[in-house]
Amino acid sequence: MNPTLAPVTSVSLIRGEVAGLPGYDPGADPDEVAALSGAGRVIKLSNNENPYGTSPAVAEAVRAVLAGGVSRYPDPTGKRLAEAIGTSLDVPAERVVLGNGSENILELLCQAVLDAGDLVVTQTPGFSLHEIFPRVMGARVHKVPVTAEFGFDAAAWRDALAAGPKLVFLANPCNPTGAMLDAGELEQIVAAVPESALLVLDEAYGEFARTRPDYPDGLDALRALDRPWIVLRTFSKAYGLAGVRVGYGIASDTALIQALDRVRTPYNVNRPAQDAAVAALGDREHLAETVRRTALEIARVTDRLRGAGLRVVPSSANFLFIDTGRASDRVARELHRAGIIVKAWREPGYETYIRASLSTPGDNDVFVRCLMEICAKDTT
Repeated sequence: MNPTLAPVTSVSLIRGEVAGLPGYDPGADPDEVAALSGAGRVIKLSNNENPYGTSPAVAEAVRAVLAGGVSRYPDPTGKRLAEAIGTSLDVPAERVVLGNGSENILELLCQAVLDAGDLVVTQTPGFSLHEIFPRVMGARVHKVPVTAEFGFDAAAWRDALAAGPKLVFLANPCNPTGAMLDAGELEQIVAAVPESALLVLDEAYGEFARTRPDYPDGLDALRALDRPWIVLRTFSKAYGLAGVRVGYGIASDTALIQALDRVRTPYNVNRPAQDAAVAALGDREHLAETVRRTALEIARVTDRLRGAGLRVVPSSANFLFIDTGRASDRVARELHRAGIIVKAWREPGYETYIRASLSTPGDNDVFVRCLMEICAKDTT
């Protein structure tokens, strides 16, 4: 060993871009909250999951997979699921990419597209992986703020896009606010994105917003454009398949899909997930009922919280962004003591906000009551 060289440690081997990354916050551990609260059942409102479960067809599909055994690798192309998605959306299956959740595709896009120093534009407050994955690749991230009313800031977006990003992440509806862009606002952003950039439209919560007459279908808005784009969707939220992890993207052309195939692992979506997604996609009645019940609870809980004097951002998704007027970490800890898990938001300027996905009416009533009791106390 050369005595002039410092000994190698695990820390010294880590790239600087990785060492400086913020950690992804999945929310509190339910077992720890259960132990803290002593509650017989924890109400988990931190991950925007579907409280109404999956289609009965999903259980049948998974049982059939398990009965046949799982000792063989799944189809690396996910052909059957890609064809089902393509048929449902009137796009060729060759322009569909599958991921271990849509966040897997976000990661693949950054790996395939970004060089160190490239500029990425996204929004704030926003989904943390829209920032973390680009930074892994050494890219710079500019986050466009919303207006004071959580609306679309056209001037801010034009300025950011004029700087020449290589990748643009746009979520509609937005996570964590639940706010959505209407057709005119989406059109303004699309028109301002440089032709040298890849536009990534993240519609993870689009099924919940699609019932609104002013919500634009991103695929319809982009499919005629002669430029690179991709629309991301997932089975984790409205379809209730968060536990098996399957998302998908519809791309402008097959060349982009081929690039993603070069960087993804060949078996990134397992066999039960593929078959579960095919079954879920075929049960439109279950999806419609989930969306209907969610919309009723969003409206009801929003009214109750606003009636208690709390600021709640209008939501087109299955969660609410709530200004508690107090440090969000402290509010979250108080809710933990009651057996309730929410996401305390920590982006600068939003440290008093929590994000709470909605559950069944009974669970939501418990949440509202406990939150109102906490906010009635002096916890500042």
